[in-house]
Amino acid sequence: MSDRILFENVSKFYGEVMGVNRVSLNIPPGVTTLVGPNGSGKTTLMNLMTGLVQPSSGRISVLGLTPGDADRFFRQVGYCTQFDSFPRRLTGWEFLFDALILHGMSEDDAFRLAGEAIQRVQLGDAGARRIEGYSKGMRQKIRLAQAIAHHPRVLVLDEPLNGLDPMARAESLALFEELSRQGMHLVISSHILDEVDRISDRVILITGGYIVAEGDVHQVRREVRDKPMQVLIRCDQPELLASRMFSENHCVEAKLHADGAGVFLRTGDIDEFYRLLNRIAIEGVVKIEAVAPADDDTRAIYQYLIGSDGSPS
Repeated sequence: MSDRILFENVSKFYGEVMGVNRVSLNIPPGVTTLVGPNGSGKTTLMNLMTGLVQPSSGRISVLGLTPGDADRFFRQVGYCTQFDSFPRRLTGWEFLFDALILHGMSEDDAFRLAGEAIQRVQLGDAGARRIEGYSKGMRQKIRLAQAIAHHPRVLVLDEPLNGLDPMARAESLALFEELSRQGMHLVISSHILDEVDRISDRVILITGGYIVAEGDVHQVRREVRDKPMQVLIRCDQPELLASRMFSENHCVEAKLHADGAGVFLRTGDIDEFYRLLNRIAIEGVVKIEAVAPADDDTRAIYQYLIGSDGSPS
């Protein structure tokens, strides 16, 4: 079996309405974040890779499998949608057990895997309670448990952090990191970009049904060459540092940090910027404590590529 999710010139139309158009992707294992405004095509992309809809044209394969090979395909794929609709009166554990039986598991395996999934999402004793009494965050957890219970190799997550409190979000992100280390594909759509950024290996930016950028988030940022990069430098003499950097024509903008112990500098030539900064550090006139890109994240890249009118979601 392949270890890639492949889209080859894929388009999907709903009558006259375009979902996605001419999408080609080669997604390796790891955490991939999907970013785009509402209506950009994210959900269509996820529905295509999970076999819930078929492309109007082009070809999709997931780990070398196509949805036509349903028995093998759906054993390898888990999907946690942002919407829920649960059978009435079932407990969380019963919901998972029934889903695993539908996957073709034996009753013994379904019993074991249902309990394991409840523990992995840290739902605890709530697994024995009826879902109709769950909070929004608990419903999100049981959906995630259902998506991972059969041990898929590909996990597609549509807004998986919605409704979770900060502690539950941290637990979910830790679980996603663990699954990624085990060699799984995780494709995540989330508007909580600051947190998802910490675990993402790559980003796919989509708008209007078209892929506008993809790859490692730092590489994608470097490709946005018409937007000067912003760097935060913490040092003992931020004003002197800014003056020196401007004198060498490696800055287009400077702004002191609110605490007065750092400066934000924008440059159109990041390589020369860092060379000069190293030279200043070696001279010892300014004591530099820390250097970090200040707009090298998914949200900033998206706004640069799409424009500030479209808010990522």
